[in-house]
Amino acid sequence: MIKNIIFDFGDIFINLDKTAVFKKMAAFGYTEYTDALDLLCKEYEMGLMSSEDFLAGLKEMYPEATETDLLDAWNSILLDFPEHRLAFIENLKAQESHRLFLLSNTNDLHIEYVKKTMGQDRFDRFKNCFEGFYLSQQIKMRKPNSDIYEHVLKNNALIPQETLFIDDTKANTDSAEKLGIRCWNLQVGKEEITELNKRL
Repeated sequence: MIKNIIFDFGDIFINLDKTAVFKKMAAFGYTEYTDALDLLCKEYEMGLMSSEDFLAGLKEMYPEATETDLLDAWNSILLDFPEHRLAFIENLKAQESHRLFLLSNTNDLHIEYVKKTMGQDRFDRFKNCFEGFYLSQQIKMRKPNSDIYEHVLKNNALIPQETLFIDDTKANTDSAEKLGIRCWNLQVGKEEITELNKRL
């Protein structure tokens, strides 16, 4: 029996365009996702550097881009947060049928942009639906590393077999499954979080 649900954020609630950043950065010299860029992004997601240092690192890699260019490109991945998904999670919270948690790989620039575009009121309504709101940059861990799932399980005394984790990235659900967590690797464009009842 599922008693606990852990949700990802991007492409579960907020829509993403995962190719937008690279398309915009192509104008400033981006050609491929290098190891150096991968390391910079992962360290920033884990809160191991400030936004200023992250932007400085990008500027060093792409000197033709201004800080405004970099910010526009970085935030271009973030699209809309449909109202029906906010209503869905608020209704689920109101039912008090499950313990609800959010677990997201994200960063300060993206969260601030989301607050600005959603509006602080809608963001607070969303955040208040969850007993725990875990953002990678705050807890210094990121998916799919197993320690981030262990952290959420231990901190909330969750039994893996009674916990459903929902994420659109297969590497993330594969990692969680190894710990005994039940998973839904949601297929973006084919499935919708509002269909959750089919999985419970």
